[in-house]
Amino acid sequence: MTGFVYLVGSGPGDPDLMTVKARRLLDEADVVLHDKLPGPEILGTIDEERREDVGKRAGGEWTPQEYTNRRLVELAEAGKTVVRLKGGDPFVFGRGGEEAEHLAAHDIPFEYVPGVTSAIAGPGVAGIPVTHRDHASSVSFVTGHEDPTKDESAVDWEALAATGGTLVVLMGVGKLPDYTAALCEAGMDPGTPVALVERATWPDMQVATGTLDTIVDVRDEDGIEPPAITVIGDVAGTRERVVEFLRTRT
Repeated sequence: MTGFVYLVGSGPGDPDLMTVKARRLLDEADVVLHDKLPGPEILGTIDEERREDVGKRAGGEWTPQEYTNRRLVELAEAGKTVVRLKGGDPFVFGRGGEEAEHLAAHDIPFEYVPGVTSAIAGPGVAGIPVTHRDHASSVSFVTGHEDPTKDESAVDWEALAATGGTLVVLMGVGKLPDYTAALCEAGMDPGTPVALVERATWPDMQVATGTLDTIVDVRDEDGIEPPAITVIGDVAGTRERVVEFLRTRT
């Protein structure tokens, strides 16, 4: 009898921000194939014998996507209940769409279980709203880590520079010099506020702020590393006022 696969989002990393359904499925699964992004507090709640690490980390070890796809099918065909656990939401730059297509092509039953995306939660816990009536009526989500086999980028930085809204870049710490330069060349004000949020909601979360023309130096000085989110736009400039208020209340 064929098993079942759940494509589950774990949220940004804080166990309390997981959905009730995600928590139940983790407890019930025969096998959990996980990325590194769910974080140690969540992964530590899963028995080691039920965990398989198929994660990727910039500049470090990685598991080919083809292996993960094949493993999902193998386990399901063996009758297992499988949770494919991802940080954030599986369908927001998590390759969940590719895995869903692969499962469908092999007649493997599956279900998508949404998670709180770090694209919104990451800036939020740092005191930055991605939209704001006074500063941003739109928000664009962009990957900073495209398929390396592409001949050229599919991201239109010139068009994004002209939106006037918030730009959230996921997995973009390494490429920060490239896209900040591209946005400046496209006409975005070099003084536009920028924030980097590393390991949002994790115990060792770190936030660094600057502007479009200073943020690369800030990244290097503060030692910001993946996983981190880049927030570009006037909303990033509201953080200090919110943080200062919270500081006075503690």
